[in-house]
Amino acid sequence: MNVLILPALAWISFNTTGWLTYLPLFESFLLIPLMELAFKPNAENLTPGKEDQSKDAAIYDLQLYVMVPIQIALLVTFLFSMQEAGLTLVDKIGRITSMGLMCGVIGINVAHELGHRKTRYEQFMAKCLLLTSLYMHFFIEHNRGHHKNVSTKEDPSSARYGEILYTFWVRSVVFAYLSAWSLEAKRLRKKGKPAFSFRNEMLQFQIIQVLFTVAVGLLFGWIVMGYFILAAVMGFLLLETVNYIEHYGLERDKKGDVYERVMPHHSWNSDHKLGRIILFELSRHSDHHYIASRKYQILRHIEESPQMPTGYPGMMILAIIPPLWFSIMNPRIRKIKKESLAQAA
Repeated sequence: MNVLILPALAWISFNTTGWLTYLPLFESFLLIPLMELAFKPNAENLTPGKEDQSKDAAIYDLQLYVMVPIQIALLVTFLFSMQEAGLTLVDKIGRITSMGLMCGVIGINVAHELGHRKTRYEQFMAKCLLLTSLYMHFFIEHNRGHHKNVSTKEDPSSARYGEILYTFWVRSVVFAYLSAWSLEAKRLRKKGKPAFSFRNEMLQFQIIQVLFTVAVGLLFGWIVMGYFILAAVMGFLLLETVNYIEHYGLERDKKGDVYERVMPHHSWNSDHKLGRIILFELSRHSDHHYIASRKYQILRHIEESPQMPTGYPGMMILAIIPPLWFSIMNPRIRKIKKESLAQAA
């Protein structure tokens, strides 16, 4: 149950002061990146027999489901903790960043997996988790937009060659939000329904999020509401940073008005074990985009997928330093394009 280590550290953060409030940050962006540099990635896949056993094993679903009450409990604990008297600025920043990590790692990442499921109760859990990060439109845009348009200029969540993380944040956050409105309007028009009505999930999501945020303010105070918003923003910026590293510089070929099918080489992959465990195999992203219906526990290493030089936490650190990111990633992109041209010839 290594996935419970980060929530446990967050609970410690909310119930202590000083440097201990930064334990989740230390684990995520110091300890894990260092360990992933020390250990080689594991490209081993499950055998067909083991994959069949794991595919429908209840334990893997339960690991996702339990994250919903854990995330809600951590959020409530965080809100109460921010009402404590005598907190220093250092304490507040430590607790906010810890909650922000929970919003990104559990609130959005687990919601991502549940949002791909077909049952209503799993999709409902996904929306509950996204609410804790004030990013409910992700449910619409990711499934109906990103997976269709990934690694094209039509996808706001795919980073372009030479694009820095910070401009990508603005482009992805703004245009993914607008895309979700457009996708939902198209869905309703196809059903012969008015685009702007209470059947519109985007409208529902906005009302729910505003009411939830106001409720936090009424119950815990407007200052604490501000702290919650800061944590939520950190959560979705973590998501967008992950989006940045997952598809940076990769492009699908276009013939006429039609793009080629999404293939494993259109997503960066990471087989680094620690990141895979903590993020519910999200880092095996090439197989996820190749076959989006595959559950996290049976995602595979695919040989032709481009490999990240380190795990997700380390890649996120590189991404926040654009010159370092470009020096490491741009030569890999150029090599991929050169090999692609050679194969085409």
